Amino acid sequence: MKNGRDPERTRARILDAATQEFARYGLGGARVDRIAERAGANKRMLYYYFGDKDGLFLAALEGRYAHIRNAERSLELEQADPRTALRRLVEFTWNYYLEHPEFLTLLNSENLHKGRHVRSSRRVRDLHSPFVETLGAVLRRGAKAGMFRPGIDPVQLYISIAGEGYFYLSNRYTLSRIFGRDLMAPRALAARARHIKQTILNSVRRQG
Repeated sequence: MKNGRDPERTRARILDAATQEFARYGLGGARVDRIAERAGANKRMLYYYFGDKDGLFLAALEGRYAHIRNAERSLELEQADPRTALRRLVEFTWNYYLEHPEFLTLLNSENLHKGRHVRSSRRVRDLHSPFVETLGAVLRRGAKAGMFRPGIDPVQLYISIAGEGYFYLSNRYTLSRIFGRDLMAPRALAARARHIKQTILNSVRRQG
């Protein structure tokens, strides 16, 4: 290589191409030759950097997890008023799902395979531990200030935040047909965003 950065660029191109391929076809339908062609690399380079298709899928999944967790840091949840921090997180999560549909499709594919790639990933666990601690600190501050109920589990709360948007978007085609609504219309998306925010904030609010 003429430039010392070329190997890293090649790896990044392969990973980007793989993310697009897995997002479109899932792990089972993805093809290594299409990934290599899209990345402008040969298959030997793909195997050199990632080992096999499963290794490449895990790298793509880890990359998407890292992306959302890094983006969450810009929310500055630690410094914000607890209610503002939680509102920011809810809004961010919903908007992230809308702007990065590949994340949802990768998660769908991984769940079809019963989480076997994530199970072996120390990186994914390491990415989530600080986030859970941050959210837990927000909840404790909110409880101390009399805003939130005490003892809320941050993992359970985040699953609720994620699930409110994830289910809606992952099942938008069937739900739209069943209820006779275009759930992806701008007005419907705005209504869903308001509903999620109200639901989550009401669920943590201290009563009385």
